[in-house]
Amino acid sequence: MRITKVYTKTGDKGKTRLAGGQPVWKDALRVEAYGTVDELSAVIGVVRAQLLTEQKGTRLTSVERELRWIQNKLFDLGGLLATKPGQSFPNMPSIEKADVARLERSIDGWQNDLQPLKEFILPGGGAIASMLHLARTVCRRAERRCVSLLRKEDVKIELIVFLNRLSDALFVLARWVAHAIGEPEVLWERTRPT
Repeated sequence: MRITKVYTKTGDKGKTRLAGGQPVWKDALRVEAYGTVDELSAVIGVVRAQLLTEQKGTRLTSVERELRWIQNKLFDLGGLLATKPGQSFPNMPSIEKADVARLERSIDGWQNDLQPLKEFILPGGGAIASMLHLARTVCRRAERRCVSLLRKEDVKIELIVFLNRLSDALFVLARWVAHAIGEPEVLWERTRPT
């Protein structure tokens, strides 16, 4: 694909087009779903930039590579959501069970270095871990948008499974990064009735 001009003015009246050219309102559930996936990718991009700037040459280098893979898969997922159900194109991206399995292997690997949680933790653990917690919450919103879309139109269930597992991965990764850079986890302090 070659983009020669960024603005087209075709969306000036509140509509956009799906990958096959079908016009839809910009606030349609499908557009909301792939727009939230795009937002998630942007947050992960910020995390990657921080990793490259602040943690170059550390054990977090592998995390940056994993996040780059995740961003590519999110672009695939967004492309699938931006395509009308039942349509297909040559070289169409996919989200497969193998992609979910890769996330699960990463979760298990990171989890090996962590103590089990005995209480909920507050998002934090330094700038990078905090941004991963933010990415997790955006991922959960993307998942909710996809579930809303699923209730109205066809959505491949693998997309929702991927987002569900990704939010788990981002949570564990946030904990792992905080641990790796020596930031303490802050436990939720329950307010006791007086």
